[in-house]
Amino acid sequence: MTNQATIHPLDDALLLEAREPGIFTGRTTHAYWNMVGPFGGITAATLLQAVLAHPQLLGDPLSLTVNFAGAVTEGAFTVKATPVRTNRSTQHWIITLEQPGPDGQMLIATTATAVTAVRRATWGVTDTPMPQVESPGHFERAEPAFRSQWLSSYEMRPVSGNLPAVWDDSGDSSLSQLWVRDAPERPLDFQALAALSDVFYPRLWLRRARQVPAGTVSITTYFHANREQLATVGSGFLFAQAKGRNFAMASVIRRHNCGAPKA
Repeated sequence: MTNQATIHPLDDALLLEAREPGIFTGRTTHAYWNMVGPFGGITAATLLQAVLAHPQLLGDPLSLTVNFAGAVTEGAFTVKATPVRTNRSTQHWIITLEQPGPDGQMLIATTATAVTAVRRATWGVTDTPMPQVESPGHFERAEPAFRSQWLSSYEMRPVSGNLPAVWDDSGDSSLSQLWVRDAPERPLDFQALAALSDVFYPRLWLRRARQVPAGTVSITTYFHANREQLATVGSGFLFAQAKGRNFAMASVIRRHNCGAPKA
């Protein structure tokens, strides 16, 4: 039996029970609750957890794309992970998260695709160097800037691009840099890295210095490190950086019924 008193909050949130191969049940937890639902990063990590727990898994994660189709509500959910094609070195996955709707029928709240692979020794180079910044100890831990429980699940030490002190439309950059790790400390793995990929607040808030409604519709994470490289990080800090590349208003098309008027 799992000792709930000693389990890390992330591992608690990622607990899945296998009903049959590829079908798991889980539940939301308070530690990663956002304003109106679970933190998107924990949902992404949960979907990846289902892949990594699948008996047919080949290799390690290369990429994960999560599409938030609808709200994930508090309580139980079902995750289905299906390996739709397995090649010699790569494996392609479709994952869904479902919850009961108002009428009791299961509704898909989140969909995802993932690629896992057997990593082989080959040529490699990194053309994006690590920025030259001081070590984590040179920066203060940031207190949660707004009311979301999941913020307390991370130790964040901003380097640049913290939340604006004044919301006055005076922003001129969307770049944020910070040191971050799980709180309490936990050795890094693919699931933790998937969740950490979503720790940044909306770039629009920083670029405009205006706190406007915003939400994640889709997020893709590429895993360039293997499990041995993640293990060397241990429970230390990761340097994280985010920058928006384009800001635009989505077009809204409304369809009108132009048929003959009814008597």
